This record gives sequence, C-alpha cells and structure tokens, in this order.
Amino acid sequence: MDLNQVLSDLEGGNHDDIEQLLQRYNQENSRTFTFDQKEEALRIKLCQSTLTVLRRQVPYSCQRTCLETLRIMSRDKRVLSPVATREGMLTLSAMARLSTGEEAEHSRNGLQEDTLSEEEERVVVEALKCLCNVVFNSPTAQQVSVEVQLAPALCGKLHSAHTWHHEVGLFTLRLLFLLSALRPDLRMCLRKDCQAVTLLTKMLEHTLDIHWVGPYEAARPDPQALPIPAEGNERAMEALKALFNLTLNDPDGEEDEHQFRVIVGLLRHLLMLKTETMEKTEEVHSHAVNLLNNLPVSCLDVLVDLPVQGGSENYNGKNLEAVQVLLDFMEKRIDRRSNYKEGLTPVLCLLTEASRHHREIRRYLKAQVLPPLKNLKVKPEVGNTIRNKLVRLMTHVDLGVKHSAAEFLFVLCKEKVASLLKYTGYGNAAGLLMARGLLNGGQGETQYSEGEDSDTEEYISATNFDIMSGCEEEPRPNPIEEMTEEQKEYEAEKLMKIINEMKRHDVFRPMVVRPDGRLGPLEEKLHEPIEEDPASDSD
Repeated sequence: MDLNQVLSDLEGGNHDDIEQLLQRYNQENSRTFTFDQKEEALRIKLCQSTLTVLRRQVPYSCQRTCLETLRIMSRDKRVLSPVATREGMLTLSAMARLSTGEEAEHSRNGLQEDTLSEEEERVVVEALKCLCNVVFNSPTAQQVSVEVQLAPALCGKLHSAHTWHHEVGLFTLRLLFLLSALRPDLRMCLRKDCQAVTLLTKMLEHTLDIHWVGPYEAARPDPQALPIPAEGNERAMEALKALFNLTLNDPDGEEDEHQFRVIVGLLRHLLMLKTETMEKTEEVHSHAVNLLNNLPVSCLDVLVDLPVQGGSENYNGKNLEAVQVLLDFMEKRIDRRSNYKEGLTPVLCLLTEASRHHREIRRYLKAQVLPPLKNLKVKPEVGNTIRNKLVRLMTHVDLGVKHSAAEFLFVLCKEKVASLLKYTGYGNAAGLLMARGLLNGGQGETQYSEGEDSDTEEYISATNFDIMSGCEEEPRPNPIEEMTEEQKEYEAEKLMKIINEMKRHDVFRPMVVRPDGRLGPLEEKLHEPIEEDPASDSD
C-alpha cells in the first residue's frame, strides 16, 4: 500500500473507513519484519496518526486494529519516537488497563480485568503486545516507563492474577520480565516496594495448583493427574523469568529467607511435574534451574527435606527424587552436544554448589555419577556412562564448560586430588589442578565429612593402574633398554635440538610446577640461586 495515501485517508476518514484501511495494511504487513528505510519518515507519521486515532472515542474493533498497526510498526526501532513519549506510553497503558499514576487523565474506562468483554480483552492484549515491543526496542520508552510507573502498575495487576484470561496474563508477565531485565535499577523497587517476588510466587502457586502440606513442602503430584496445560505452562515460564531477574543480585537478608525457601519448595514441585510435551517439560525445568542458581545455597535443603512425604533411610531420610530429576536433565543437556554454555553450565553449577554445601545431595550424586570402579581397563573418557560424558567435557574447548564439569567431579570427590585422579586420570584433570594450584596434589579448601571413601577390590589389586590415563595399562617395552650409551646420548641430543627449535618458534614454552602447585616458566627455576647446604664442608 502507498503510505502517502494511507496517511491522507487517515486524516479525514471516519472510524469505519480507518478500520478498513488499517486492516488492509495489517494484512499486507503481518509477516513483515524488515522495512524500507526510504519510507521511515512516513512510518513515523503513521505511528503518530494511529496514536491520534486511539485518543478519540472509537469502537473497540477500531482500537484493536490501530493497536495491531502499532504492533507491526514497533518491530522497527527507528520509528518509535512518537510512541516512546510520556503521552504515547500513557495512551498504550490506558488501552492495556494499567493503573499508572496518570491513568485518570488518559483512561476513558475504569473497568477491571474480571469485567472485560471479549472485544475489550482483545484490545488489552494488543496494547500489552505493543508495550512489549516498544519497551524491548526503545531505551527511551524504557526510561518513560520508569517515569510513568509502569512496573508498579504491572505488579498491581498481579493481585488479580487468578482472574486473568490467558493472553492478558501472559503478556502482563512478559512485560514485567522485559522491564526487570532491561532496567536493573527497577529490581529493588519491585522486590521491596511492590512485593513482586511474593506476588509472582502466589501466582505460580495458583497456576500450578500447589497445596502445601508443610511450611515448604507441597503435596506430592498425583501420578494420574493430567500434565500442566500448555497455557498454564507458558505463564509459569514467564513468571519464572521475571523471578530470575528479581533475584539476580543474590539477596540473602533474613527478611527474604522464608520467601526463598517457599520458592525452592515451589520449584521442587515444578520439577516433579510434566507438561504436554517433553520439549516443554525440559524448557520449564531449564527456567527452574536458572532460578535455583540465584537463590542462597543454604535454602537448597528444601529440595530434599520432605518431612511429610519422607525419604530414603540410606540418606538420613532425605528425599532425592528432585535431585535425580536434575541429574537426568543434566545428562539430556550433555547428550544434546550443543549450546553447552547456556544449556548445561547452569545445572552443573547448581549441582556443584548443592553438593558442596549439602552432604546427602553430594553422597547421592557421587553414587550415581562416580560409582565404585570395576572395569579398570577402559579409559575414563571412553563409554556412555554419565561419568564418561563428564570426563570428556573436562577437555572441552569452551573453558567455562570445561571448568564446570571438572569442578563438579572435584566436589563429588570431596576436593581430594587423589580421589579425582582415580576417576578421571591426571591428563583430564590437569587443567583444574593447574587453576587450583594443586598440581602437587593435596585437597581443596572446603571441609567435608569424614568416611564414605573406599576403594574396590579391583582398584586395590590393580598392579598396572596408570594415574595419567586413569585406567589399567599393559606394561610397555622400554624403547631405550637395548640401546648403547652412545645411542642414548645421540637420541638425547637429537631431542634437545628439536625442543630448542620448537622453543625458538614459540611452538611451546617449557614449564615447571612451582611450590604453590601452579605452573611457571622453566627459566624461573633455572635462575633460582642454589642454596648451599650448611652441613657441607667448606675451605
């Protein structure tokens, strides 16, 4: 459509003509995401004209059509100047039924969400979609949102979350997520002044139909119950994303501890639920893992401490079902073989910290991940067990993934170097040991309980166990055993020439283990002064 003609018709047309005109424009551009830069000025005028129409007394159907046009326009961040103003944002907020500080001056209707007709609901949804796009694409709009107190208005809507229609709730939560993500300065206000964490938690309790049987223990899900409906799962994920932003600063004040424990109990319940598809189940579990990483590690005992449901006698009555779900989730992410940094490292970090601070979680995970060694003839990185998969990750090209996998196994071994080498081999563990300053052996700084460690008969009786490779090796013939002294000297000189040549070309740099257990240049060792033995004879 010719934008000049559209703008001309908008100026003089009645609401019926405007609605039909914009409907045609919307149909033509519904899937347009890249716009012609030559028409940028015209699209800015179209945004302004559409906002002008919205401020008139026009029917709901015309409002919805205008908002659809603005939503399409808002895909282009270069034309948002008319919308990213105080007046523009207040207009959209009024359309979305958000009670901003100046709503009375701009809203023509005081109806609440539970009294919305179907037509009104469509207008609210379109307005919320527009706000999401505008806030996401315009830093100016983000600042205006703060000035008109859009975030507190969204929290006000959370009080009536139980009456929401699906899309109203979904885009309200998405807008709250965007504001809390793009404006970190809002998070403290949302948490302290607006009680957003509490409101989102209550909304999740309602969405997931949680019934508490203890302070932090939800009733066990019925095995015959239907999976979480798709719409409820969508709203739950948006709420989890918003909670993630609000807990990013890792607050650990006493006033928050109870709320954090409630959230852990809620997330434990969520981990035990299923959605309509395996993909959606894994997605919502991923959001749960991300949020658990933000919470104080001292609260993670709620994952396993279920006084009503009970647990395993082997683990002091702790219930490890949720931990097993997390372990299964981790293995699925490993098997995916892609996006390890975002998909795998969060659950690795979560299980590492949970194991470091909670004895029964560590004991259980070690039993599953590092069971007693039986077959010592296979290298630790060869095979399809979860131990094999994690050991392979210890030499991954991504340093973050490599470190996370190694740290997890190290904690399961109670940060004992000898125990780690037994399960992984020195070659796989060298990177972690170098970073930790433990190349000379020893133990990490964390204090763990005594006991639990025992070697299998196979390991004790293994006479050819090679600590470098982490498996039992057949004795190899000594290649210089039958050489003469002259041949040995010749081969040594030849090797030295090769080393010196590679050193000159910076192919490698000879290193030595320092007394602090870290690597240092060999030159440092060579230039150290030789300490004289005081007991030696001197002239």
